[in-house]
Amino acid sequence: MQADVKTILINGVEYEPVGDERPKEFDGDVKIVILQRGWIMVGKFERIGNDCKLHNASVIREWGTSKGLGEIAEGGVTSSTKLDKCYGVVEFDYLTVVAMISCNNKKWEKSL
Repeated sequence: MQADVKTILINGVEYEPVGDERPKEFDGDVKIVILQRGWIMVGKFERIGNDCKLHNASVIREWGTSKGLGEIAEGGVTSSTKLDKCYGVVEFDYLTVVAMISCNNKKWEKSL
């Protein structure tokens, strides 16, 4: 017999198993970030001071649009869009940002 116990209550105090901590996925807004030297990336944006991070980041190698980056920002990836996953977090200084475009989070949730 196997039981999957998340917490246990003893004398009114709730306990959790040790070692079962899983890092919570960052839940920021999806942004297309244009960086210096032509890098165009997309991911869940986080900023603390000048330190910026894109979680679940990808480089947008080919936009695959007829109406520019705004088309995929609002509508999500097209069949011609090419994303190169970075498999993690990309970190950069805010001073390297040329521009940012807010994305439709719902349209991007399956692509990131």
